[in-house]
Amino acid sequence: MELDYVKLIEIKPVLAGYIRESQNLMKLSVVPGDKTVHDVRVLMKKSRAVLNLTGNQMGNDFFKMDIFDLRKVGRILSSWRETAVNRKILKDLRKENPDIFSLLQEDERVNALLTKEDSVHELSGEMKERLKEIDELLSKTSFRIRFQSMDKLDPQLLVKELAMTYSSVTDIYLTCRNNSKPNNLHEFRKKAKEFLYQLYFFKPLNPSAVKALEKKLNSMTRNIGNFNDHTQLVETLGYKYSATSNTPVMDELVIKIREKQDKCLAQVWPVAYKIFCPGQNLVNVLGFKVLII
Repeated sequence: MELDYVKLIEIKPVLAGYIRESQNLMKLSVVPGDKTVHDVRVLMKKSRAVLNLTGNQMGNDFFKMDIFDLRKVGRILSSWRETAVNRKILKDLRKENPDIFSLLQEDERVNALLTKEDSVHELSGEMKERLKEIDELLSKTSFRIRFQSMDKLDPQLLVKELAMTYSSVTDIYLTCRNNSKPNNLHEFRKKAKEFLYQLYFFKPLNPSAVKALEKKLNSMTRNIGNFNDHTQLVETLGYKYSATSNTPVMDELVIKIREKQDKCLAQVWPVAYKIFCPGQNLVNVLGFKVLII
């Protein structure tokens, strides 16, 4: 006999696990490596997505404090990630375009990025304070979550919240298709990631459909992220197009960067259309077969 209901994945243990894993990762070494920084930033995004999913049912402001603190952790870590990503992209471009880089040997902006270390190997006073701040923020969040009751969350309201997230992603998708400027794409990726991370808890409703959608969203957001990273590199190089202010070789380098961005977006739009095409709704996309939760 088939059950007429499905139980969603329990939220509190997963959320607490995200924070605990972040704390453990930050303790792996005195100075966090690039992978640790990346992994903790992802966990911060997942945690905030969960809090946004449940916030309207919590009945207090603790979740707002948690979101604020976790966003602060992410911003601290973001400043450490940026240089490493810029350097990696530039080194990859150098391998693919040695002729261009042979003409950029005297360019101070390029050399500064290529010669800078991927991560800080010494614990400076500023970094020590930042690490202490991260530890305190994670500890406070972990404490609040431990004593936060989440056993009476209404699953129907959670589905409605997920549907609202889906709708917000659809709106920004349409904005991007009409104006694909970097800021819009950045917002599109953020909201799509939030939808992806919230979606995890609804997997029992239709495991195969949710798994397939997660795979598509991962691919789509990865390509947008790659686009955004290349945009950041152009900004870090201080490049702005002008018929007279740049050397031809710098113009050529940026063209190569734009070509990579074009390829990224070519991978994004067909996938995004199938998921967020106007006129669809969450049930259509996920094919929920069980409506009693």
